[in-house]
Amino acid sequence: MIRHLTLAALLALPTLAHAAQPLPITEGVSQVRHPAWSKRATIYEVNIRQYTPEGTFRAFEKHLPRLRRMGVDVLWIMPVNPIAKKERKGSLGSYYAVSDYLAVNPEYGDMADFKHLVAQAHRQGFKVILDWVANHTGWDHVWTREHPDWYKRGAAGELEGYHYRDLSDGHEEVWADVIGLDYSKQAVRDGMIAAMKFWLKETGIDGFRCDVAWTLPVEFWDQARAELDAVKPVFMLAEADTPEMQARAFDMTYDWKLYHLLIDVAKGKADARDLAKLYTAPPRRYPAGAMRMTFTSDHDENSWNGTDKELYGDGADAMAVLAATLPGMPLVYSGQEDGLNKRLKFFDKDTIAWGKYPRAGHYRSLLALKHAHPALANTMEPGNLELIDTGNPKVFAFRRIKGRDRVRVEVNVSPEAQAYALGGKPRTLAPWRWAISAAP
Repeated sequence: MIRHLTLAALLALPTLAHAAQPLPITEGVSQVRHPAWSKRATIYEVNIRQYTPEGTFRAFEKHLPRLRRMGVDVLWIMPVNPIAKKERKGSLGSYYAVSDYLAVNPEYGDMADFKHLVAQAHRQGFKVILDWVANHTGWDHVWTREHPDWYKRGAAGELEGYHYRDLSDGHEEVWADVIGLDYSKQAVRDGMIAAMKFWLKETGIDGFRCDVAWTLPVEFWDQARAELDAVKPVFMLAEADTPEMQARAFDMTYDWKLYHLLIDVAKGKADARDLAKLYTAPPRRYPAGAMRMTFTSDHDENSWNGTDKELYGDGADAMAVLAATLPGMPLVYSGQEDGLNKRLKFFDKDTIAWGKYPRAGHYRSLLALKHAHPALANTMEPGNLELIDTGNPKVFAFRRIKGRDRVRVEVNVSPEAQAYALGGKPRTLAPWRWAISAAP
């Protein structure tokens, strides 16, 4: 039932905070030279292991045309390296427990098959970035034999599982299946960069998504970016949300704050006022020109925290609208376009059961908006975002601005129909519905 309110009552409701300065609020200017193709690009994470019954590069290639039709520009391919056997978890092990940086996991195919995938993707208009695990290796990585002094050691001088501290809540855990590299040594830094250069030169990929990038010194990433760009201009995504990563090294970091807030909104724990505060009083300020990755799922979130249905309920499509239209580059994870309704196993085979792609049309329309409107560019620029006060905390509205281009977005962030005011005129939105227009 629509909440019938008079205009006076609407305008008397708690209002969104007004920005004291042009949004998004930035600090400094990124020195990173983004590849021209990245400015309005969209990104899709590919889980090769679970994508097809075969779990191979060649089998995945058959999906390239439909992904291109959906509007995907960048394929982020999860790690393709062989997986360590020692201390392996599950039957197949973690994608992120690498045993050789210069080789391909034989379960997926061989190096020729990977090169074929990259070439086919390029022919169809995609860019390809490779998931790279620089922080740690598996216990039987070739470096443990060739360069044993490159690893961190315990008090007694022995190798030990990697001690990890999560930045979001400070909790600590030990990743027993991997061991940490010692980045206080220049030889480790040079060896890692040489391995990354190998993939650029040998396979023609366009960049890297760097796993737990925040655990490594920023100076290493600055060095890596400069040396990789000397081979070819690259696109670099950091699994991090620290602004200093985007001064010289990375094009893009994760917008975890938005991700977690979208979950809270979908569960009724937050509303439009909280979304507005994320931009009027940001917890961190990023350099102008930086990109943030906006998302509602990825491999970690799906496997460990829940499916879209679990996290967002009936609000999943509405949250996808916000992730696709707020500042940043929108990510789609393998299976989201099909309404993936299971948590994919992380250490074992668990094939996605593809159906008729019921959400593909929704994503296609959102990604098409990104391509059509300069106002929806991926970079953070002051003055690009303007919040709109609707008089109703259950309706979040904003405008993206670039030159003469304008895109206005209104989203009902609740499971009930809502009445609200826009420009002094009463409007309504059904539960979890939205309105998007190219309007002043």
